[in-house]
Amino acid sequence: MNANARIMISCDDRVGLISDITGRLFDIGANLGTTSFTMKDAKAIFETDCELPESCSIAECKSAVSELPMTNADIVVEKIAAAPELTTAPGATHLIECSGIDQPGLIARLSEIFIEYNANIVRMAASATDEKDARIYTTRFAVEIPAERAANCLATLANTAGSMRLVFKFDEL
Repeated sequence: MNANARIMISCDDRVGLISDITGRLFDIGANLGTTSFTMKDAKAIFETDCELPESCSIAECKSAVSELPMTNADIVVEKIAAAPELTTAPGATHLIECSGIDQPGLIARLSEIFIEYNANIVRMAASATDEKDARIYTTRFAVEIPAERAANCLATLANTAGSMRLVFKFDEL
């Protein structure tokens, strides 16, 4: 799932609130991703990152949720920008992509390699998607790698990605 909207609702709690909210989101075709519900200071707080269908704008989603019977409701529906594909970046010599099961320190571990080869990250974008039973994390780097160090840098990245069970690919610009 590629989340394109974040919905945050704070209101007075009542029986059936979660059912009403999630039912309405289902009715408009939303595909829920990371979702939470909690009580704080006598307020019900519902949050979700979700994928809205093309036929439902952010404004239409907010309107649909606002029609629900909620008291003292504060409703925020906002667009989530997708991570850029990084097809090019000024000054970069290579586009590098690593993807696989999300794990702590993934970006830190990969980006440390660039220091060793005096390579400079020009742009970076990361995104996560839910696929089957796993959270897949994709990190894209646009990097300026000195020509004389490129082969060794790319080999080290490939080895590290492999040890982390990540799919590694790159393009030379």
